[in-house]
Amino acid sequence: MNRGHAVSVADPHRGFAPVADIRHALPFRAAHPPMIEFGHGTHVGLRRLRNEDTYYADASLGLFLVADGMGGHRHGEVAAALVRDTTVDMVTRGHGLVDAVQEAAERLLACPRQADGDVLPMGSTIAALRLSAGGYEAAWVGDSRIYLWQGTLRQISHDDSLVQALVEAGKLDAASASHHPQRNVLTQALGITPANQLRIGVARGGMVAGMGFLLCSDGLTEGVGDASIAHVVGRTQLAAQECVDQLLLSALEAGGYDNVTVLLLRSS
Repeated sequence: MNRGHAVSVADPHRGFAPVADIRHALPFRAAHPPMIEFGHGTHVGLRRLRNEDTYYADASLGLFLVADGMGGHRHGEVAAALVRDTTVDMVTRGHGLVDAVQEAAERLLACPRQADGDVLPMGSTIAALRLSAGGYEAAWVGDSRIYLWQGTLRQISHDDSLVQALVEAGKLDAASASHHPQRNVLTQALGITPANQLRIGVARGGMVAGMGFLLCSDGLTEGVGDASIAHVVGRTQLAAQECVDQLLLSALEAGGYDNVTVLLLRSS
C-alpha cells in the first residue's frame, strides 16, 4: 500500500507537530507527565511517487501516532491526515484515546470518496500512544506497529492482517509471513471496516525511567527485522533522532519499497 507525508516544525510549547495541524484549543495536560526525548521522521521510499504516511508527536500533550493511508487519487494522503487530525483534536479536547480513534474511523467512513465517477477505497491504519503520569495507553488498527523497549524490544500492538491471521490459525509459519504475497492485506482498517465491526486494539501499562516506545509504519518492518530494529533502538548512547535516522536509512537500504515512518520515544 502506498502510504503519506507530514512536515514537522519545532514549537517550544508543543514539541514537534505537523504543520497542517493548526489548533487553537487549549491542550489537555496530565499532571506531572514523564520527561520524554523523542525522534521522528518519514520518507517516501524509493519506489513510491507520494508519501501517504503521516505522523504526530507532541510531548506536552503526551500524544504520538503514525497513520498509513491507502487509496488512489491521493485518497490515502487525505485519509491519513483526517485520521491524524481527528485523533489529535479529540485528545486535545479531553477525550480518551480509544474514543478518539473510533471518532476518526466514523469521520473517515462519512467522507466522500469519488473521483472521475468511480468509488475509491479510502482507508488508514493508526498506531497511537498516549503518555501520562499514570502510565501509557496504546491503541491501534491495521498493521502499523507499536513496540515497547525495556532492555529488549517487544511488539505490544497486534497486526490486523491476513498473514497474521494465518499464522495464528497455524496455516502459515512466522518466518514465511514477511515474504507472503498477501502480507499487505489488512483485516481491519479505519475507513474500510464498518464502525460496528471495528476492533481497536488496546494495551496499557505503567511508566518507569528508561522505558521506550517505537511507532512505525510497515515500510520499516517489511524491510528491517525485529532483531535489527532492536539493535538500533538499544543504542542508548545515541540520541533518539540519530536512531530514527538510522532506521529510516536501514529501510531504504533494504529496498525502500514503501513509505516509511518512525517515531522513537524515551522516558526519563
